[in-house]
Amino acid sequence: MEIFQNFSSLFIQVWNKGILGVDIFQILIGLLIFLLFLLFRGLISKFIIKKLEIIAKRTTNKLDDTFVKAMEGPTRFLPIVIGFFIASYYMDFSDENLSFIENVNKTLITILIFWVMHQFIEPVSYLLAGLDKILTRELIGWIIKALKILIFILGAAAVLELWGIKIGPIIAGLGLFGVAVALGAQDLFKNLISGILVLVEKRFKVDDWIIVENVIEGIVEKIGFRSTAVRKFDKSIAIIPNFQFAENAVINVSQTTNWLISWIITLQYDTTIDQLKTIRNEIESYIKQSEDYNTKLGYAVRIDKFSDSSIDMYIRCFTKTDDWDEWLAVKERLVIVIKQIVEKNKASFAFPSQSIYIEKK
Repeated sequence: MEIFQNFSSLFIQVWNKGILGVDIFQILIGLLIFLLFLLFRGLISKFIIKKLEIIAKRTTNKLDDTFVKAMEGPTRFLPIVIGFFIASYYMDFSDENLSFIENVNKTLITILIFWVMHQFIEPVSYLLAGLDKILTRELIGWIIKALKILIFILGAAAVLELWGIKIGPIIAGLGLFGVAVALGAQDLFKNLISGILVLVEKRFKVDDWIIVENVIEGIVEKIGFRSTAVRKFDKSIAIIPNFQFAENAVINVSQTTNWLISWIITLQYDTTIDQLKTIRNEIESYIKQSEDYNTKLGYAVRIDKFSDSSIDMYIRCFTKTDDWDEWLAVKERLVIVIKQIVEKNKASFAFPSQSIYIEKK
């Protein structure tokens, strides 16, 4: 009997002391409360969030859809924060352990607050999209990423401060490290600044066709912090450092409003003056009357000069279309018309040739 009494008293002693000075009964109640809130978390995910998503989809505005999706994670985390707080509230901790539990609660609340701020930036980006006349879509994306990184850093610093870890010395150490990195990463910063200038000055955007002479020609796929991805017309991808777009002239072909046609037509030297004038006048008349050309931007059809093996006629005009495929079709029609005019007037095109004269003695 004495053995059972000793076991009973030991069992009661362990039951009362429990873990970290909290008796087992309180721990069981705390776990039960926490499990109830975990169940509530599941209900939020299954019913409330799903219901909000359905309501948001009924509207034509995408802002509410983005807001519901962004807040889904913090909403599921909220019951965990509340459940842990209430469960710990019903437990009698010692003074030493109480400060630890308070820090855990503060940490959870801090994470929740900064998580909400982090997720709230995504819906705000839709509001910033209205500033596309001032800021490019890519620059807005950079700003959003920078804000997210800043909030993450601030949140991490706040959590470290709660646990008594001073961030001042860490920042000072990172500053010295940053100076050392900056000295060895000058090209990185040069590309970063060049990328910012590209976006601020709106030199080009994603899906634009650009030409950088002796560097690249293709379609812009992505503008990054250090480099820009350009898809060449053979479907290969080229990663170009951003400083190339700051140090070289960039031709944005997608911004072309009127394509230029600038040709030299070579006619044989036996072409008469009347033939030259007639050919010139008929080509000029065709350009003036055709719906393909914008004559307000200027045009020219003139006998230009005497070349080594031809009389050159200069043709310059601008098309109305800004579509590249249509521009090719317009050029094709002009080529056919010019050939018809030349042949109709009994003239011929010249080609490079040489005449050899043999002197008889």
